[in-house]
Amino acid sequence: MIAPAPEKLTLAYYPGCSQTGTAAEYDASARACCAALGVTLVDVPDWTCCGSTPAHTVDHVLAGALAARNLLQAELTGHDRVTTPCPSCLAALRTASHHLAEVAQPDNESPEAPEADNETFRTRVERLLDRPAPLRAKAVSLLQVLVEDVGVEAIAAAVKHPLTGLRVAPYYGCIMNRPPGLMAFDDPENPTALDRLLTACGATVVDFPFKTECCGAAFGMPRLDMMQRLSARILGMAEDCGADVIVVACPLCQMNLDLRRGQVNAAAGKNYAQPVPYFTQLLGLALGLPESSLGLSKLVLPLHPALETAARRAAEAEKAQAAKAPLKGFAADKPATGSDCKEDTPCA
Repeated sequence: MIAPAPEKLTLAYYPGCSQTGTAAEYDASARACCAALGVTLVDVPDWTCCGSTPAHTVDHVLAGALAARNLLQAELTGHDRVTTPCPSCLAALRTASHHLAEVAQPDNESPEAPEADNETFRTRVERLLDRPAPLRAKAVSLLQVLVEDVGVEAIAAAVKHPLTGLRVAPYYGCIMNRPPGLMAFDDPENPTALDRLLTACGATVVDFPFKTECCGAAFGMPRLDMMQRLSARILGMAEDCGADVIVVACPLCQMNLDLRRGQVNAAAGKNYAQPVPYFTQLLGLALGLPESSLGLSKLVLPLHPALETAARRAAEAEKAQAAKAPLKGFAADKPATGSDCKEDTPCA
């Protein structure tokens, strides 16, 4: 039986827009893993888009209000922490909390009407929300919850089907841990939380120097060439490192590296073929959860060939290890001789 997380951890849960559409498999596998590990997720009631990446480029106050509203809704669950699997959602929620908590200063750079010039960021957000803005609810990433609250040791103890032989490149993306003062999780240049979680699942984590490089993110729309170039660098490095799969924690990264693989390969003149599962999908496999609950069929590049390669590699390694082991009855450091011969031991 899989051991539950300490103290039956319960958190508010903000899925975000992508997890209800293009990244539905991320949401499904996240929920399945949390349930298996004893973490209860309480959906934020009547949640809306947090503004994600584009909103702040149009209006910082509106972007803050969009995120703040969801923090207010999260407080209705009765929990002071809200978790989300999406780094973009996390950044939006944490940015709103950060600005709302700042010492009140007039927003004199506002492009709004002159009568609003002496209002603070918080005042303007509250005017849009028509209610006091939140300060209590704190947003944390799902990866952080699993590594810090559940614990890597507890996860390792819960593994039923280790991912033995599978070589994985942990790809965090560029905003999971940055900026460090805002995200306050793991090392901003060389994070290891995902490495440790995957190791607990039995996988072999390759030394992947591009783990926090940008894949092009939303530039896939206005500057497809930029996204193709940046994503190709990540795929190429993963191949050079000998990775079977690239493991992600971001819906946008997954889309660029998986769904748009054909575009990237065509632009680069390559044939990169590594599948790109979410870390929750591999965690779910290691926990012995049914594939139907992990959304593996939604991956454009199927995961099973990589799993089969890993299984063969593990079997070959086991066979090689067995061949090196000394035969029963032989001393490990010297051959048997006539004087060493016993009744049930073959002698030279």
